[in-house]
Amino acid sequence: MKEMSMKKTSFVVADLDPVDSYKLATGLIVPRPIGWIGTVDEEGVSNLAPFSFFNVVAGHPPTVVFAPASVGRKDTLDNVKATGEFTVNVVTIEVVEAMNASAATVAAEVDEFELSGVTAVASDCIAAPMVAESKANFECVVTHLLPIGQGRLGGHLVVGEAVMVHVADQLLDGTRVDQAELKAVGRHVGNWYSSATNLFEIERPD
Repeated sequence: MKEMSMKKTSFVVADLDPVDSYKLATGLIVPRPIGWIGTVDEEGVSNLAPFSFFNVVAGHPPTVVFAPASVGRKDTLDNVKATGEFTVNVVTIEVVEAMNASAATVAAEVDEFELSGVTAVASDCIAAPMVAESKANFECVVTHLLPIGQGRLGGHLVVGEAVMVHVADQLLDGTRVDQAELKAVGRHVGNWYSSATNLFEIERPD
């Protein structure tokens, strides 16, 4: 095995302050897709919040995960626990400012759809609303809800299966999605984001 050619600083995670561990992980694992999660509580109040601890983990049925933190706003977690449903609204450059506005810490009775200036539209199969201005939306039902991590920077892993997918016509060639037209946005660290428009291709090996 070749020796590493560059000088590196090594960290024992158990010795790190949780905030430093968080900063390393979120600064290096980038860009992260953003799960813009729509939910509704048992009283019918809608909630909308972005999560960058988010991804797709299976193709059929499309299965996504996101991880609300243990501290801070817990409306989304409370709602998925109570209803077992949520929507994922794809974040693109056209809605990134609204997504950011929906991240504000507000009282549980505040509707973040209204706060961020987007339109809540009814889903076909579940009660949780979708963002009309998003180019694509997933209607999901919760399949697993697992505690994960430790302390104030731990959280819960929410696993959901999509039961319906809605995609803007201009993105589609059958079920193939035009990546240049999608203009997806990824999350970095702090206030940094990136737009997935500097695309390139590499052929897979046989």
